[in-house]
Amino acid sequence: METRVLIVDDDTAIRDAMCKYLELVGYRTYSAASAEESLELLREKKIHVVITDIMMSGMNGLELTDNIKKDYDIDVIVMTGYSGDFSYEEAISKGASDFVFKPIRFEELHLRLKRVLRERQLKIERDQMLDKLQKLAITDGLTQLYNSRHFYNRLEMEISRSIRYGNNLSLLLLDIDLFKDYNDAYGHLEGDKVLVRIGKIIQNCLRQLDSAYRYGGEEFTILLPETKAEDAYAVANRIRKLIENQKFFPDGKKEVSLTISIGITEYCPNEDAASFVQRADKAMYISKKKGRNSISFLLAQNPS
Repeated sequence: METRVLIVDDDTAIRDAMCKYLELVGYRTYSAASAEESLELLREKKIHVVITDIMMSGMNGLELTDNIKKDYDIDVIVMTGYSGDFSYEEAISKGASDFVFKPIRFEELHLRLKRVLRERQLKIERDQMLDKLQKLAITDGLTQLYNSRHFYNRLEMEISRSIRYGNNLSLLLLDIDLFKDYNDAYGHLEGDKVLVRIGKIIQNCLRQLDSAYRYGGEEFTILLPETKAEDAYAVANRIRKLIENQKFFPDGKKEVSLTISIGITEYCPNEDAASFVQRADKAMYISKKKGRNSISFLLAQNPS
């Protein structure tokens, strides 16, 4: 992708010479005779770097830099022939990426421009790496659902939101029935394939504001904000039926089906997170005792 550079200087000769040189070394250039004109250009064009003189009539280069950094993610190099009046620190405090003195040596300007662009690329790569690391820290590597650590962080956030706005909050706890037997019979690699497929089924059944987590082993949790326990049943039953109808072929020939047991509960105002989760866990075990492949409610002070 070509790098687009905007030159801002009220001296036509300097402006034209800089544009000509930067075009020769491979940049796409635009020019403006004032800060006000440059701001108009920025609204119309995708610019990567602005090189601006400080001393201009009207808005000066430092004021321009301040305006650019407030509204755009663009690097700015400021230049001046009045080294005694403006300092490097002052330019940097406004958000400038570099500071050069007139008369400009074009080779030096090119080196500084390349350095600014290189630092921008390094920042992009660093931010991408941090985003990736952050995602890895909250994601289960196998199912690509959120992990249990993130579950507890999100749970506290959703509880706070529920208390603040008076919204309902439901929690589902799901456990794959007889999964240990499946792993013992066909091996953990085949078991992992089951977990991946079930994770996808769960994710496909959720709204955008819902969130699903691999809670541990063969257990999953689902947070359903703004949802009553009765309405959460529809989500749980859709997931249960889809998993019940899945066909697995762990040995390449034999068809195997699996089921899940689900517990549903609804947040009770002023209870702690641990009690909320424990009640969902108890509801799930009620489903196990009922013969598996079933759904059970357990509400605060109202078990069923």
